[in-house]
Amino acid sequence: MQINVDENMHFQVLNKRIRELPEREITVNGAMGQRYIGAGLSDKTITITGTPGNALGAYLNGCDIIVRGNAQDATGDTMNDGKIIIYGNAGDATGYAMRGGKIYVKGNTGYRCGIHMKEYQSLKPVIVIGGRAGSFLGEYQAGGIIVVLGQNEDGLPIVHNFCGTGMHGGVMYLRCRKLPHKIPGQISCQCKTGNQIPELKQIVEDYCSYFGEYSSQALLADNFFILTPNKENPYKRMYTNN
Repeated sequence: MQINVDENMHFQVLNKRIRELPEREITVNGAMGQRYIGAGLSDKTITITGTPGNALGAYLNGCDIIVRGNAQDATGDTMNDGKIIIYGNAGDATGYAMRGGKIYVKGNTGYRCGIHMKEYQSLKPVIVIGGRAGSFLGEYQAGGIIVVLGQNEDGLPIVHNFCGTGMHGGVMYLRCRKLPHKIPGQISCQCKTGNQIPELKQIVEDYCSYFGEYSSQALLADNFFILTPNKENPYKRMYTNN
């Protein structure tokens, strides 16, 4: 089913149409910043051209969303299940408070990607960034997996400042030859080739299968820094009391 968006279509109108359509496969043509597309949905596949607005896939509960372009801020906010596949870049706070599901970004993402990610029992959220990430990657991360593949060609570090600040759970895999600067002392760092990390193999293979331009074998042959909370030097006070 096709939905053609014009510049005057309000996001509430668009989202109502998506929810009410009986078809499981829906294409949204020409998105122009409409927010909350796919919020809370399950059992549909939504393909979007144009640029969806903030909170794409918020509270997603099993729906698959494919974006043939860029996405704005807070993609996958508090999502539970499903996939979001972005063929361009994503804005700030990608995967904010994710509780499950997977987000794959072909390009870069902005600040605070993966902030407050968490996991519960079998639910383990995954974010894969093909290029680089902005500052505060994984801030207060409590669970889940963040992968940054570092395929950017702009000469900038694959992760900017304050990576892992407040991290107290989960893991990050950073594909680079030099550990990003200003990693907090409360973070433990190891370095292995991707082939030595079993859970990383399928994640990278999935990323390459979605975007079709990369070799998983070549990516996994490179070094990955593994960032986890330092059990011997944990954050002693995460929040202040009122």
